Amino acid sequence: MASQAAELTPQAQGGADRIDLLIAAYGGRAPRYTSYPTAIQFTPDVDARQYAAWLRGLRRKSGPISAYVHIPFCDSMCWYCGCNTAVVNRRGPIEDYVARLLTEIDLVAATLGERLEIGNIHFGGGTPNMLAPHEIGAILARLRLKFDIAPGAEIAAEIDPRTLTPEWVQAAAGGGMNRASLGVQDFDPAVQQAINRIQPYEVVAKAAELLNATGIHSLNMDLMYGLPRQTLPGLEKTIDMALALGPDRLSLFGYAHVPWMKAHQKLIREDELPDSRLRYQMQRRAADLLEARGWKRLGLDHFARADDSLAAAAEEGRMRRNFQGYTTDEAPVLIGFGASSIGRMPQGYVQNATAVPQWRERLGRGELPVARGVAMSEDDRFRADIIERLMCDFAVDLAEVCESHGRPLDDLADSISRLAPMQEDGIAQVRGAKVEATRTGRDFIRSICTAFDAHLEQGAVRHSASI
Repeated sequence: MASQAAELTPQAQGGADRIDLLIAAYGGRAPRYTSYPTAIQFTPDVDARQYAAWLRGLRRKSGPISAYVHIPFCDSMCWYCGCNTAVVNRRGPIEDYVARLLTEIDLVAATLGERLEIGNIHFGGGTPNMLAPHEIGAILARLRLKFDIAPGAEIAAEIDPRTLTPEWVQAAAGGGMNRASLGVQDFDPAVQQAINRIQPYEVVAKAAELLNATGIHSLNMDLMYGLPRQTLPGLEKTIDMALALGPDRLSLFGYAHVPWMKAHQKLIREDELPDSRLRYQMQRRAADLLEARGWKRLGLDHFARADDSLAAAAEEGRMRRNFQGYTTDEAPVLIGFGASSIGRMPQGYVQNATAVPQWRERLGRGELPVARGVAMSEDDRFRADIIERLMCDFAVDLAEVCESHGRPLDDLADSISRLAPMQEDGIAQVRGAKVEATRTGRDFIRSICTAFDAHLEQGAVRHSASI
């Protein structure tokens, strides 16, 4: 790519030809870097016994922990979905799941060396509001029984506006929920039809109004680009319609088309998907539009109002990245509950059995339901810090990271050399020990991070496109 770009005229380098070359060189498959090492490196070598030892070593004096609760059920299947979920049309499986979930909370609490404090709880899915009101209340009550919930703790849930009820919101708010993320994706009826998610604007507006009226004022909206039948004008209209509902944050995720991993994505017509150039234009246009509206771009795919706490964290270099995206949560420990949930310990990552029957079976034997994970090496921690700062700040001072880990800068010589063509192509700048993505390079930040990824070749073909 570097030699090709060098041969272009200045006019071509600033136009579509240059973008096409950058997409060809850096728009391929790359991790999303919601963790490092990524989930592809998880193996059964980290099992329930290892997890139990890690749990017993946790201490309250280290500060509040975070909790993630996975609800793997939906009312219908959205064809774009990459989550671990299943469609259910009766209450039985959900009721059984909640009973097992309470058992898992009890089991984890009993394994801990001492009672811990929780500062952040996130319900993901699937669709957490598939739970009955008394079920979301029971889960929050059990967490309060077994842990201390910090004053002012953030308690959030991902919500499908189509199935949200006043009773559910009241139960969640009564349990302390104070933040919600509404799944929108796109308001264009043609796009909604192509992804099997019919969701009129009025439904989302009613959900936002309901949440605000019940005291859940902190609101995020999830949008997507790269969907079938999606157009630039249509995406712009969706963004303006979303902003009219008064959210504090927006997430703009690129659709990951991985039908070899998610069979239902085969229902999406590939000839209706935008090509790489249009995907890039969508990402770029959306970012430009939101910044022109006064929103702050935070990392790869998040935006926030200037007065939002996430924008403040980004400004101060405190923003973090985890499996839910960008966050203000700085807790070193995340305990995952539910099938497929991922937890983070100081020593590494753990993941529960993905399939509900296997998760249920392990709990039935009185075992922690962990199926796999990865123990982090010192080199993993070192590179994780570099990659996280790049993903969050679009820049990193390698000398500072090296000093904090007691490593010489020479240990990164190979990584720095891999940045050389990126510098020539204008997506990265390296000045001494400081690495920074250019404005154009911000759209390719996942590819820039691969320069520091020691595990990349082990799973490159299984990642989604980076644009």
